Amino acid sequence: MSIETYFDFLAPDDIRIKDSRIGIETILYDYLYREQSAEAIAARYPTISLESVYAAILYYLQNRPQLDVYMADWLAFGQAAREAQRRNPPPVVLRLQALKAERSMAVSS
Repeated sequence: MSIETYFDFLAPDDIRIKDSRIGIETILYDYLYREQSAEAIAARYPTISLESVYAAILYYLQNRPQLDVYMADWLAFGQAAREAQRRNPPPVVLRLQALKAERSMAVSS
């Protein structure tokens, strides 16, 4: 059985664990950056098997240069999205910030 059978390749920047909505980047982030064990990752995402977690790690190890780029792009996209939201927050966030400021003023009065 090929390691690729554990994944759905939806786009060059969208690799999902087969039969789930979980992206390979989620597994790899926990493994690489949070230094979680495969067992801990599988416990955190009960919709995927331990075998699938190990498959993701193995796929990374077999395709490290490509997946290092994949992960760097994913991290950069997330950072850009957070920065864009910080610069232009949704109306609900603005309203919550206003309520927080009002409450803070009321407490200090």
